[in-house]
Amino acid sequence: MNGRKGIEGMLYAFPPSVRKILSSLSQDVLQKIEEVRLRANRPLAVYLEGSEKFVSTSGELSNSSSSSYIVTVDDCEKAFQLVSQSSLYAFEDEIKSGYITLKGGYRVGLAGECVLENGSIKIIKNVSGYNYRISKEVLGAADEIMEYLIDRQGSVYNLLIISPPQCGKTTLLRDIARALSDGFMGFDGKKVCIIDERSEIAGCYNGVPQLNVGIRTDVLDRCPKAEGMIMAIRSMSPQVVVTDEIGKKEDIEALRHVLNAGVKIITTVHAKDIEDLKKRPLLKDLVEGKYFERYIILSNRFGAGTLEEILDENLKMVFKGPYKKGLKKS
Repeated sequence: MNGRKGIEGMLYAFPPSVRKILSSLSQDVLQKIEEVRLRANRPLAVYLEGSEKFVSTSGELSNSSSSSYIVTVDDCEKAFQLVSQSSLYAFEDEIKSGYITLKGGYRVGLAGECVLENGSIKIIKNVSGYNYRISKEVLGAADEIMEYLIDRQGSVYNLLIISPPQCGKTTLLRDIARALSDGFMGFDGKKVCIIDERSEIAGCYNGVPQLNVGIRTDVLDRCPKAEGMIMAIRSMSPQVVVTDEIGKKEDIEALRHVLNAGVKIITTVHAKDIEDLKKRPLLKDLVEGKYFERYIILSNRFGAGTLEEILDENLKMVFKGPYKKGLKKS
């Protein structure tokens, strides 16, 4: 079941001129859009199905920018008013992190002039670049593989999802969290806590998840991963902790703390495959120390979310891909 949200739910956050152009696109195109890019004095662009297209005033898509609509400085100023709801203070913490989360779980990345205070970013002003990202919630994305992530006694395997950027790892991670939380045939749901440092997994708005992460799931939104993992263990008694994109020394130390507490961990990392992962000393130690009992390798061979293989703690294959919904297993 595809629960992906379309761009229609965030049209209100575009400046009027851009909103009018996007509204003229066909329903089929609107459903495929993954990102909309606004850059002051540059062409309006959209990304769909892994490719970039420029958009004309009449709503025509083209590989060439020669006839595209040129985003104005006024468009960018109006965009900021709309995404921030004309309240800089209310979104100050998010803005200095480079994004604003909209109701519905949509996210708008910001680029502009960074103002520093004591060496840290205080705020971003004169915003001239926007990346409107459409939520890619795919309910059921993990259904076919859940049996490989649970042992015969119903215990959850510690899991690391390995994926290059934009290959669907967060979408899969979210649906795994949902399945573990809700439960499924032969498996009772677990208490899950998501550490969502960049509001990408649960898409929280005012602290409330806008995406389906399960009925037994708690979310620490915009919380640093390392601190959040330890906070979760101390306060929320989770059976499974879920977080995205580990890699820093403090992340690894917190991950060990979670495992030492007897809590299961589900997380992700940017890498092409196991060999690529092992080039990074901290992560190599986790592999050789058998901290993880399952590894999922993703690619975009047949589009984002293509599952290449699932490996066990000894790096033996337990599931052979490529697999993607609609594609037969080889």
